Amino acid sequence: MKITPKAKRNISRIIPFAIIWLLIGWLIDITVFDVTHEQNLNSDTGISYTIPVLIFASLANVLAGLIIGVLEVVYLEKRFSNRSLRAKFFYKFLIYLSLFIIIIILFYPVASSLETGISLLEVDSWQKLGRFLISISFLITLIQLSVKLMVGLIYSAISENLGHQVLLNFFSGKYHQPKIEKRIFMFLDMKSSTTVAEDLGHVKYFKLLDTYYNIMSDPIINSFGEVYQYIGDEIVISWNPSKEINQTSCIKCFFDIRDHLDEQKEVLFHEFGFEIGFRAGIHFGEVTIGEIGALKKEIVFTGDVLNTTARIQSLCKELKSDLLISGAIKELLPHSNYQYSSKGEIELKGRNKKEELFSVTLEKKPTIANTM
Repeated sequence: MKITPKAKRNISRIIPFAIIWLLIGWLIDITVFDVTHEQNLNSDTGISYTIPVLIFASLANVLAGLIIGVLEVVYLEKRFSNRSLRAKFFYKFLIYLSLFIIIIILFYPVASSLETGISLLEVDSWQKLGRFLISISFLITLIQLSVKLMVGLIYSAISENLGHQVLLNFFSGKYHQPKIEKRIFMFLDMKSSTTVAEDLGHVKYFKLLDTYYNIMSDPIINSFGEVYQYIGDEIVISWNPSKEINQTSCIKCFFDIRDHLDEQKEVLFHEFGFEIGFRAGIHFGEVTIGEIGALKKEIVFTGDVLNTTARIQSLCKELKSDLLISGAIKELLPHSNYQYSSKGEIELKGRNKKEELFSVTLEKKPTIANTM
């Protein structure tokens, strides 16, 4: 079964939680193992740090991290999206801590059974659990859990706000030294945004933008696109053509966003009183990518391709097209279900060389005549 782009993205976001829990667990367990030398300093409630117990603890940490990751990425992230960072952190912490107290109650007897060899059916296993829950050992376990939860939630907050791929690039140091890459860019701009902003007022307009960008999320993910920037009502999306994407993914992304907006058209009109449309320009070329900034670090793209894409997008209204692509993009595209109409060679502001532009529409399916 083929894994969808969204599922791949979610998996790549969930795995770091398991790694965080495993590494912190190892740090704590190995430290205690080294201090105690396999001796149980609190035999009445504690569990000795033997090799089997350490292996079990490692597996438990990976499982716990995966549970946190799935809950965070798939369920809780959206449900707390309107909360402040402090509120998100507090409520999620309480939810996860409560969950793991329940898991401890369920799995403590298993670890105790591994250590002592006493069957889970024996009363002694469960009596030891009762003593554990009112002991200093349980308090230490809660502290260890809290540390793991806090590190995991900090990672989640940074990933959510900075962007998962950007965070990975920072950690890996991929762009610590500037690199030259070929990239596809799409500049997508809302129609009549000035009028909409004036009529709605800046607070409600801000809410509209948030809704507008959320609607775009799935089409961008499904096309393997990366959001480079939000600039007011404009969004800049990037694709790396060397990755496992079809070259028409950028075109498909445009039409998928349009379809998603059409599906939400009545809801948007009811809430904001406007039908929201957009125009986009797409171009392809070399950019320099690197970390930049003194007071605040960012991974930045520089190059003529960005300016050219912005100018292509700005010509959409004049050339009466919702989607314009450059000749460079047209050359990349295989035969597809799109129609391309040349707008001629256009002189773009700030460039000496003219660029042939094409409008793009969906290819009309032939209709079958009714002969009856």
